[in-house]
Amino acid sequence: MTKITWLRLAWKSLNNRKFSTVLTVFSMVVSLVLLMSVERIKRAAEDGFRQSVSGVDLIVGARTGSMQLVLYSVFNIGQATQNVSIESYDEIRNLPEVEWTIPYSLGDGHKGFRVVATNQDFFKFYKFRSQEQIEFASGAPFKDYFDVVIGADVAKTLGYVVGSDVVVAHGVTSGVAIQEHSDKPFKVVGVMKPTGTPLDRALYISLEAMEAIHIDWQSGSAPSEEKQIKASDIKPEMVKPRAITSFFLRTKNRIETLKLQRWINEYKEEPLLAVIPGVVLSELWTSLSMIEKVLKTLSFLVMAVGLISMLIAIMTSLNERRREMAILRAVGASLKNIVLLILMETFLLSTLAIFISCVIKVLLELVFGPWLQSTYGLYLQAPIFSFNEIIYLGIMLVSSILISFIPAIRAMKSALKDGLSSKL
Repeated sequence: MTKITWLRLAWKSLNNRKFSTVLTVFSMVVSLVLLMSVERIKRAAEDGFRQSVSGVDLIVGARTGSMQLVLYSVFNIGQATQNVSIESYDEIRNLPEVEWTIPYSLGDGHKGFRVVATNQDFFKFYKFRSQEQIEFASGAPFKDYFDVVIGADVAKTLGYVVGSDVVVAHGVTSGVAIQEHSDKPFKVVGVMKPTGTPLDRALYISLEAMEAIHIDWQSGSAPSEEKQIKASDIKPEMVKPRAITSFFLRTKNRIETLKLQRWINEYKEEPLLAVIPGVVLSELWTSLSMIEKVLKTLSFLVMAVGLISMLIAIMTSLNERRREMAILRAVGASLKNIVLLILMETFLLSTLAIFISCVIKVLLELVFGPWLQSTYGLYLQAPIFSFNEIIYLGIMLVSSILISFIPAIRAMKSALKDGLSSKL
């Protein structure tokens, strides 16, 4: 008999045992879908982490640790130890090799969310992932002093819409605020579309607005009522920025990046630090390698469960098939053919399970992809199947065939002893 004939016979044998076949395929499909889902989520988390900011050549701030600078500038985590004077910022942004800059001023918060002061260049130049720009779900960028733009998570969590009032808390980015700028409330003028990045979890005001709310807080505490400066009395010359926390920078020529980085790090007017965000983000993700190891361990455990389920299903069916094996021996099938039959059945089961699991994975991504992005910030970008996932599928197929030698050898030994007696 040819291999094609044995393949057809294996399919008919599986079809004759539909219930056990369906259960075996189901267990393998579940394990494969879980395996690929874990790998896909891990990849989405890593991609989202590395691509939180795109198109930025340097991040510049006061001299501190490179990771600390990236954490508070990109991820809104932690606080800066020093600020950058506006004079130094103006000198650097006016250098001929600089294409654009985005200033950041941090420090205040609102109900657990960071308040970021910036300018219109933020909406014009800030990009994330594959050069995606900020878009608005409703409203528009801030224009007046007390306009505020909010991220998607802020709007969803707090129920804010365009027109909602916002009171910024002084020096508080989490927890309950003790001191608030209640005399100078903001009004929401724009709600950004979800990005799946830290942009969603912040509020954005102008640099002048940051100066305006602190104009009468020179002592570091809230002014008395008689010393408060009313919002209507604030003039442009009173709210010119004096310092910022950090700024993003892009050079006109990528060749100039390293040269400019060195020049900034050796800047004599004040101690500054310039870092390449892509390099620091890669180092930061590597430092979180324990998370990746846990996810990989979970993936291989899921794969092992699938293989064990298949082995148990085949082994438990062998006793029921002793007569079938004896009949095959009676019509001239060799022991090699018995082994080949079991291997063919395993190959068909594994191939069918792999095909179904791939289809289910694609459908799940199409259905739940937008929800994962808006709810958990996990952006499922191309390719649909990573190299690791393809490798996992190959390992699953090869491992299932290798494991099937256990029931195949047992079936071969049983076929040597069994005849066509009524005991079978």
